[in-house]
Amino acid sequence: MSKTLNEAALSTPNARKALAEGNHWRGINADVHLGYRKQKRGGRWMVRWYRGDQKYKQATIGTADDGKMEANGADCLSFEQAKTRAAKVASQARADEIASADGPAPTVGSAVQDHIAAHDVRQAARGESKRDIRVRLTKHVSRSRLATIALHALTESDLGKWRASLADGLASATVRRIVNDLRAALNAAAMKHRARLPAETMMVIKAGLATVDAETAQARDKAALPDADIRRIIQAASTVDSDDDWGGDLLRMVLVLSATGSRFSQVKRNAVADLQIAQNRLMVPTSRKGRGKKKASHIGIRIGSDVLEELRPAIAGRRGKEPLLERWRHKQEKATEDQPPRWVKSERGPWLNATELARPWSKIIKLAGLPADTVPYALRHSSIVRQLRAGLPVRLVAALHDTSARMIELHYSAAIVDALDDLSAGAVIPLVATSEDNVVRLRNEGRR
Repeated sequence: MSKTLNEAALSTPNARKALAEGNHWRGINADVHLGYRKQKRGGRWMVRWYRGDQKYKQATIGTADDGKMEANGADCLSFEQAKTRAAKVASQARADEIASADGPAPTVGSAVQDHIAAHDVRQAARGESKRDIRVRLTKHVSRSRLATIALHALTESDLGKWRASLADGLASATVRRIVNDLRAALNAAAMKHRARLPAETMMVIKAGLATVDAETAQARDKAALPDADIRRIIQAASTVDSDDDWGGDLLRMVLVLSATGSRFSQVKRNAVADLQIAQNRLMVPTSRKGRGKKKASHIGIRIGSDVLEELRPAIAGRRGKEPLLERWRHKQEKATEDQPPRWVKSERGPWLNATELARPWSKIIKLAGLPADTVPYALRHSSIVRQLRAGLPVRLVAALHDTSARMIELHYSAAIVDALDDLSAGAVIPLVATSEDNVVRLRNEGRR
């Protein structure tokens, strides 16, 4: 800056009244100045900030409270309000310049699109085609006002208002999935563009999308099924498998889900070599959930000899790296003069998505006589609750189900209490004296 700033008295209406018409400035810091433009009828506040190379940029920020109007913090500002507004405008303008220095400033919408594209690439590399993240983020973020906000201008209030809008008509579990998807997208963008974003961007994302404990503490042990119902599901799966010509593929999938309590996304990746017959054990691949922590590639889970016998046909004459659980793909044959179009078996391949289980599952549940809203994930809940009630340590149950002890304690507390209640019952002793306890035995002191 080539000239020394001549600071004017701007702090009170009376001080400003004594000024001549024209522009007057006062420094907020070395590079930002608060200005006052004196006019015949009142005045207006301005701000200018240094851009380098002896150049400034200037903007009007509001009307001054020169006596005819009272300051309201919106369009009419006092001196202190004008100082605050000036600093904010200058800071935002500089952030805009930095964010746009190497191209268009990244927005929430661009962060979402980049995240979806990266997710699609990962899924393609795994041979999967999972579209649920794309559907959720496109519907609830890309089409909202939040998508238009630049990352450097994003506030906790913006994220809070968007999150509050989700609660209308959506289940809490669905809201959590959407929030988690957006958090991952924004964190990835914040890391990628960190040189162009304010230092507090990561904290804004963390605070604005923070998990609410009251939302997550849902009791899942109520979704667990009795062992008798699990057996009915398996029997129904065997019937549906036979009736619909699944060739054992459907029964084996339901059996593995029931016996291991693992997620569909895990068991579908099981290979033939993962079935260890001599040890009555299935090595289940760990989930791809979580970030930044090293995990073992598989979890060893003991299975019953009955389950093992049902799985033997799936490994006979097959290589160890081939998928353990497969199913037939079908294609439609064109109609002929003798018969209408029909679906016929085409080729075998691994299960791809949990949605492939939806249609046969509804038949299984109906045949088993269970409520229509019973979902396959109930098999996982049932496995966890069964082990807890059997007295297995919480940490072991968590490890066998590829989750944390904290999540087990948070969601399956009733089952833990039942198990601990049985253990603590052994430590109960009679505390009220009986008639026999009132007999006082004299000590034999002997004759003197």
